[in-house]
Amino acid sequence: QVQLVESGGDLVQPGGSLKLSCVTSGITLGNYAVAWFRQAPGKEREGVSFISSSGIYKYYPNSVMGRFTISRDNSKNTVYLQMNSLKSDDTAVYYCAAKTRGPQTFETSEYPYWGRGTQVTVSS
Repeated sequence: QVQLVESGGDLVQPGGSLKLSCVTSGITLGNYAVAWFRQAPGKEREGVSFISSSGIYKYYPNSVMGRFTISRDNSKNTVYLQMNSLKSDDTAVYYCAAKTRGPQTFETSEYPYWGRGTQVTVSS
């Protein structure tokens, strides 16, 4: 049974930092590309970072470029999202998702495996 479990979400002040973790089981993580998505109330789910199965290729949209960093440790079956200089607009539920093949994409239908999410709230 494939499972992705996110953790690390919290209430943080604007300008603060958080590090999210996505622990996987039931898959060989090294064979999977992983993306982090987020969804705020009333908004569509959007991709905020992507890392290839090798970890060599990473992609970020402009909204988080320079503030978010994705990384992975396949030996620990874990993918991370370091978030710095957080803004109120970053408030959302954050999800990790995994897929086996194909190029970088934030098309949600391309990801067969999803976690249940972790809440990030940026507020003073």
